[in-house]
Amino acid sequence: MRDIERLFNEYSESHMNPTNKMIHNLAVPAIYFSVIGLVWSIPVPGFIEQYGVNFAHIIAIPVLYYYFLLSGPIGAAMTLLTIACFLIIEQIAQSTVPVWQVSVGVFVIMWILQFIGHAIEGKRPSFFTDLRFLLIGPAWVWGSWLKRLNISY
Repeated sequence: MRDIERLFNEYSESHMNPTNKMIHNLAVPAIYFSVIGLVWSIPVPGFIEQYGVNFAHIIAIPVLYYYFLLSGPIGAAMTLLTIACFLIIEQIAQSTVPVWQVSVGVFVIMWILQFIGHAIEGKRPSFFTDLRFLLIGPAWVWGSWLKRLNISY
């Protein structure tokens, strides 16, 4: 069994309840977005900033590399999600509300929802046993969409 399949199977064990799945389909990508927004908000030194790069761009490279190591289609899907997050964050950055404030709000609300989902499920979140599941969650959401579209990963 491929590593991606094993990780998805293990992650799925604590995500069987339909309500918990629905919550995770909303909350997990939103948390991914909020983490990118928080990392985006960390001030960068001028020698990096001059190139229009921030820490979110830098961190995205190894994260996306990990996803591509697991699966090409998952890597491509996560690249699309990451680009969408960057585009939304750029729009927020042009508004009067700081990106970090939006990101903290989304992060807190979505984690509360996730813990409600796990209370309904009756199982602890997967990342309590393996921190990799913090990265697997967003890929798992995409994996379910890819299955619906008959795209193998």
